[in-house]
Amino acid sequence: MGSSADGPRSVDRALEILDAVADAPAPLGAKALARRLGCSLSTVYHLLAPLTARGHLIRTADGYAPGPRVAALHQSFRRHLGLGPQIAELLPRLRRATGAEAYFTAYRDGRITVIDSTAPATDLAHPFVPGPETRAHATAHGKALLAALPRAVRRRYLAEYGMARLTDRTITSAERLEAELAQVRGQGFAVSVGEADPAYTCLATTLPHQGPEGAVHALSVSLPTADFRRRHGEVRAAVVRVAAALPL
Repeated sequence: MGSSADGPRSVDRALEILDAVADAPAPLGAKALARRLGCSLSTVYHLLAPLTARGHLIRTADGYAPGPRVAALHQSFRRHLGLGPQIAELLPRLRRATGAEAYFTAYRDGRITVIDSTAPATDLAHPFVPGPETRAHATAHGKALLAALPRAVRRRYLAEYGMARLTDRTITSAERLEAELAQVRGQGFAVSVGEADPAYTCLATTLPHQGPEGAVHALSVSLPTADFRRRHGEVRAAVVRVAAALPL
């Protein structure tokens, strides 16, 4: 691993370790990480040493878990997106107004990311969690953001991430999605009824706040579909009202 040719592969493997630990429901041991990466135990220990020394990981009695540096990176990510304190107040306000879990999502530089959520971090079964969002065609926050992008940018995004069928309601036709995005632009909000997860409906709208370098932001909620059908008008009005109240 000392040669220059091994450098990029070592970086890849270190990032694979971070991803594996972040995605795991519990700490992972070095042997489990070696099996996942398909490499030797000595290689894993070689990479774990700097990751723990820099605080990206911590070693516990049960294995490796995310370290304190992760929180600092998340704060830096939010700061570089231009998110002020008024943004942090939106989600709990929307949660109180709708009784539904609320989310803040951003598009920037070809990526869509769920930045924050009111859903408990311990709720691993929840279908919408902070992190990279590759299901934009099937989520309300994704459709709201895609609708706000220039057509060429939107096409590049969909070409890279595709339009996988996640449920029997998922839109997988580019023409049909374009028609729906035109409707989203006209009505000012997007809805996804069981398209990403059969049990959940989400509703979203973009925010008037514009971030740096063409970033676009969206506010959304998700709730069980049966609940949404009973009070969709109330939920929609609350999302639009809270988003419109954000200072420009």
